[in-house]
Amino acid sequence: MKILNKHSDYALRALITLGMNPASRISAKALSESQGIPYQFLRRILQELIRHGLVSSKQGAAGGVAISADPDRIMVREVISIFQGPVQISECMFRRQLCSNRANCVLRHEIMRIEQMVDDEFGKVSVGKLIADLRRVEAARGGQQVQQQP
Repeated sequence: MKILNKHSDYALRALITLGMNPASRISAKALSESQGIPYQFLRRILQELIRHGLVSSKQGAAGGVAISADPDRIMVREVISIFQGPVQISECMFRRQLCSNRANCVLRHEIMRIEQMVDDEFGKVSVGKLIADLRRVEAARGGQQVQQQP
């Protein structure tokens, strides 16, 4: 079971990297290389982040991408929602059709409760918090560069 897909994971990694130096721009290529994200895949992710106002892009010699929203106001739940929709643990599907027992399924009610708890917790975690956590990890390791996935 995956709660985060690659799109959300890569988007969060990009936002954390950009948020570490909010006053500067970085090329998509450099961001791709530093995070080990396939370049074309990252470009599509960045386009979505730009469309949602979380990242800005500038062409030219001093161009690149930069975080455009306050990292403390970008919640992990928002990023997941952009790339995956609501948090879902189970689709309640059988052969691409809704399960006939869905309305009466006691397990489904428990899954919905757990999904709500996970969604609530992701709503409490900001990109800014993840950046602060990463800085603490780096400081504890003597300032070594740490490539950590959220």
